[in-house]
Amino acid sequence: MFRSVHSVKGGAGIFGFDGLVNFAHVFETVLDAMRSGKLQATPDVVDILLPANDVLTDLIAMSRSGEAIPENLGNESRSALEQLLHGVDGGGGDDDGAAAPADFEGLDFTPVRIDDMEGGAESGEQTYRIVFRPKPELLQKANEPLYIVRELRKLGTLELAAELDRLPSLAEIEPDRPYIGWTGTLRAAAKRERIDEVFEFVRDDCELAIERLGAEPACGPQPPEPDPAAANEVASAAAPPLQPDMAAATTGDPGAADPSGTAAHPAAEPGGAAPAPRSAAAKAAPAGATTTRVELEKIDRVVNMVGELVIAQAMLGQVVHGLPEEVSGRLAQVLEEVTHHTRELKDSVMSMRAQAVNAVFQRMPRLVRELATKTAKKVRLEMAGENTEVDRSIIERLGDPLTHIIRNSIDHGIEAPADRLTAGKAEEGTIRLSAEHRGGRIVIEIKDDGAGINSERVLQKAKDRGLVSADATLSDDEINNLIFLPGFSTAEKVSDISGRGVGMDVVRRNIQDVGGRISLKSDRGRGMTIQLALPLTLAVMDGMVIRVGVETYVMPMSAIVECLRPPASEIHNLVGTSGMLRLRGNLVPLVQLCELLDVGSTAQAADERVVIITDAGEGARFGIVVDELCGHQQVVVKSIEESYGSVPGIAGATILGNGRVAFILDVEKLSDIACSRTVQAELTGAARYAAGASR
Repeated sequence: MFRSVHSVKGGAGIFGFDGLVNFAHVFETVLDAMRSGKLQATPDVVDILLPANDVLTDLIAMSRSGEAIPENLGNESRSALEQLLHGVDGGGGDDDGAAAPADFEGLDFTPVRIDDMEGGAESGEQTYRIVFRPKPELLQKANEPLYIVRELRKLGTLELAAELDRLPSLAEIEPDRPYIGWTGTLRAAAKRERIDEVFEFVRDDCELAIERLGAEPACGPQPPEPDPAAANEVASAAAPPLQPDMAAATTGDPGAADPSGTAAHPAAEPGGAAPAPRSAAAKAAPAGATTTRVELEKIDRVVNMVGELVIAQAMLGQVVHGLPEEVSGRLAQVLEEVTHHTRELKDSVMSMRAQAVNAVFQRMPRLVRELATKTAKKVRLEMAGENTEVDRSIIERLGDPLTHIIRNSIDHGIEAPADRLTAGKAEEGTIRLSAEHRGGRIVIEIKDDGAGINSERVLQKAKDRGLVSADATLSDDEINNLIFLPGFSTAEKVSDISGRGVGMDVVRRNIQDVGGRISLKSDRGRGMTIQLALPLTLAVMDGMVIRVGVETYVMPMSAIVECLRPPASEIHNLVGTSGMLRLRGNLVPLVQLCELLDVGSTAQAADERVVIITDAGEGARFGIVVDELCGHQQVVVKSIEESYGSVPGIAGATILGNGRVAFILDVEKLSDIACSRTVQAELTGAARYAAGASR
């Protein structure tokens, strides 16, 4: 962290962003005190560092965009940082005896007094011989050679000669290698430790020698000192076609050299061997990078083209299957290969769009910390499966649902420390956030060890708000799912955390919008688990083409458990239902798809129809009755909401091989529609029975 803030300060100083430099300097000083052990990382200290990081982020964004930075921006955070340094090293943790010097001028201004910087430097100047030759790793780690040279200039009088003998021809220059080194002397009253600090972060990424002239020779081999005259000759010969100002390095102003043309050169042998010739330097270049950056727009374009290819392949299959068998034999074999390659292409393209859920998970520790502070609770967040990958379009929609769920877990689930101790629990509550691939989907679980759901209280609140009838009798699972109703909340008062009755209904709607489902399990007094099951991608999916009457639909394969054609003897008619299927000793409710979608069925007898067993979430299963299965194929998901609007039970549309449009079914929504119609049928039947009894 210290190194990151240090780099921010250095980069900001190079470009003259004074406001960013001043704040980063104070921030860096606090972190320096922490890494040296003078300041402990207590919760109170971290509570100050986190807002300071936010301020630093804002300052960086404003500096990058060219926006004017208000004078009072970050003053409160800066004061808190300075307060931390009170008492550190006798009232100041910085090298000048103050937490944040008001006259800190960045990098390119008049050098500050050596006496002030050192807080009592040794009297008299010393002369040091310095050899500094960057290696390739120095630039790769975002360090700037000229920044280091400028820092040396602050310590005293610096005379340097640029080593240009290893500079290749223009055609051979690689932009990420620093070919230039520096050799010269520094006359300063600074201590040797102060000079070492300048090279602290680059010591392993450069060839470095520092020797005090007039002192005993340093032990061990030292890098050779090139002849300054020879270096100047090379500068005058090689610099003009490349960088005309290179020769100015000998004047003591190394900043005249343009760093944009520098990148690192292989260091000379420590034994004092001569520098490698230019041709050898070119051969020593590192191998090509194994990664490359591609704009998301280009990847999305490839995904769209893959989708069109899938549609074209389905159409080609339709044509081949319509040909006579003696003609279609060879074509069918070629088509099978095309289908295989298309599937592999689709998987490869989707993997390029995939992102680890860590992009969302990493926001949660800060959220948990701040909410725990607001609610005066102790909460620990555990995370697992952060590297699980899913399509980025899914990732973008996960942030808000996870935020709502964790806020509710802390506000309503995790008890206060005293209450947890009374209940025989640890004082600190735990929230576990995990992700894994399961059954062609990504499953995200949010589990806490809090109090769980108070079923009696939830049911009473729902009755008071008129969300359920006053005489309703519900199971525990049905009561628990009441928290997903719009306008429902058990909070006693409205706060900035919860209590307005919005949140969980939005979570459910957002998850369903991307073709996922949400389930909830609560164990009174032991905690609650919320599970999100999401598709891996929203672009191309595997689907089962089904027919109901004259209409064709597509059902996601991830929602299908099994398909069967049961005999009529296994289907039992019950009042208020479409029938129950006896399946391996269990009764599974049936739903007639033709009734839900209001289309006619062509199947004459019950045993002519096909039952698709689906997973409705929360461990429940039901059977969807259709007329015929037409086969499995990959389909491209197209949204219909922009052109037509949202249709209950329909997740989207696709184009089949015959060129016709088919709707993609939303299985979970169909389950909700079926349940609501069943309840309505039961109420209607009860009303009719009561009316008949009264007569």
